[in-house]
Amino acid sequence: MSELLAGIRVVESAALLNGDSLGGHLADLGAEVIKIESPGAGDYLRHMLGQVTPGRSPAHMQVNRGKRSVTVNLRSEAGREVFWKLVRSADVFVDGYVSGTMDKLGVGYAEQQKQKPDIVYCQYTGYGSDGPYAHIPTHGQMMDALAAAFPRELGEDGFMRPQRVVSSFGGMSQGGESTAAGAIHAAYHVAAALVQRERTGLGAFIDVAGTDGVIAQAWTSAVYALNDHRIGAREQLPPMDEGGMSGARYQFYETEDGQVLLFCAIEPKFWRKFCVAIDRPDMAEGKAGEEAIVDYGTGEDELRHQLQAIFHKRSLADWMALAIEHNVPMGPAYRSIVEAQKDVHLATRGVIHTQEFPDVGEFTYVGEAGRVAGQPYSVRRPAPDLGQHTREVLAELGYSGAEIDQLSEGGHV
Repeated sequence: MSELLAGIRVVESAALLNGDSLGGHLADLGAEVIKIESPGAGDYLRHMLGQVTPGRSPAHMQVNRGKRSVTVNLRSEAGREVFWKLVRSADVFVDGYVSGTMDKLGVGYAEQQKQKPDIVYCQYTGYGSDGPYAHIPTHGQMMDALAAAFPRELGEDGFMRPQRVVSSFGGMSQGGESTAAGAIHAAYHVAAALVQRERTGLGAFIDVAGTDGVIAQAWTSAVYALNDHRIGAREQLPPMDEGGMSGARYQFYETEDGQVLLFCAIEPKFWRKFCVAIDRPDMAEGKAGEEAIVDYGTGEDELRHQLQAIFHKRSLADWMALAIEHNVPMGPAYRSIVEAQKDVHLATRGVIHTQEFPDVGEFTYVGEAGRVAGQPYSVRRPAPDLGQHTREVLAELGYSGAEIDQLSEGGHV
């Protein structure tokens, strides 16, 4: 957790991965995130997708890290009074429910503006807050599917099967998992809105869709596909065939120890560095004519076989030592994140972070992709149990112990 948003209070009303992921990112940035949940029900992400311990799924542990949980009954007058006290104390409100849900409860953006004119309200949903599909409940793969990230065709067995996409940039699946893709865009829009508020005093309504996040993340595939008919000179596009990348100089190769390395010496200067480093200056002799800006090794199948024989002579660690010493663009291509976790470089970066908490035990998180000097990553608190911090937060809002007991007994919190 960095401290970039220290002092910012976020009230989150969400279940499952969209809003939860956004709140998790804001907590990682140092914001105080209070998760509002329905008494007795709450975010059922705790109880699906496997269990580390009862009520603690890996997904819940990851996306609800660093938050406090408060149960509030938004259907009761006393519950809404608690809600409005929380909103008036907040800087940001995260709405992770389908469009219109909070409005029906009388606590949507229009009402929040009246209570807190400078509120930064971010609604992060699957399909967004407007458009023909806005009111359709979504699960993760629906968002990717609308973004064309899951092309399918009917197989001979009568079942839909993945359709092979031959694309220089890998197709729309490059946008990643939708709820995570959109959460990043939602988080930086929230941060930008807070800067605007500091400058102008104005709040903001931010509308983010998971589908839009996938398209934005896969912009290379999207832009090249949408403009394919406009591209005349195609010689410098990465060569592809049914097996994937087909060029010899931008290619995956197996190493002596059975690991995989991605070799990317497409610029002539890097190709020459590599050839000198392996003591094969003869391979560095240029082709006749003007030297290309990049050379993917298109159609050079013999060179591809030759390079595979060369890469089989050293281990992955030895090849990485050569890359470091001679400034050659190539790197490990692991088959799983469990395998990648052992890489010395990723261990240094700290994006994979293991932490232990009392009563919870050890858990391995995916941390921040950005690092702030002097602020090493850690999770302030584990994902909360349902309503774990209700009494604590209500006391901070000025409620007495007797008042909290009365609210609890009445089913308002």
